[in-house]
Amino acid sequence: LSSVSFRYIFGIPPLILVLLPVASSDCEIEGKSGEEYQHVIMVSLNDLDRIRENDSNCLNNEPNFFKKHSCDDDKEATFLKTAARKLKQFLKMNIHEEFKLHLSIVSQGTLKLLNCTRKDKEKKQPSLGEVQPTKNLEEKKSSKGQKKQDEMCFLMILLEKIKTCWNKILSGTKEH
Repeated sequence: LSSVSFRYIFGIPPLILVLLPVASSDCEIEGKSGEEYQHVIMVSLNDLDRIRENDSNCLNNEPNFFKKHSCDDDKEATFLKTAARKLKQFLKMNIHEEFKLHLSIVSQGTLKLLNCTRKDKEKKQPSLGEVQPTKNLEEKKSSKGQKKQDEMCFLMILLEKIKTCWNKILSGTKEH
């Protein structure tokens, strides 16, 4: 009798897990016909490709961001939302104005085409109170230059993944 109740009690959690709804995307993509994408976002992505062709000395290592955020099936809209918000951060960088304009178009256009329902949780701001060891002037210049190069490489990979994700979404809607 005690073994029956033991199985009954511990048999319920797996049943509950089976009955729980599958986690779905928090965002819906509006305008899946692709017209706004083709005429606005794709134009800017292509212009960004043209502008960045001269700056292609990036290594082929993929940042951790893409291990955490990907354009997997049923996660396309969530990836695009995260990527578009990440693009907004690059608008603060010291980069060419034409490049900033196209980044802004891609970011805002993508967010406009996404209909996201979940409100993002407020994130804790990183602590600025930690003292950093001082470096000499040459080390600072070299590490600053390397950091900017790494940021630009990340940006180039991000733009390529955004383009690939949009193409995946639009090719999927044309097949149906």
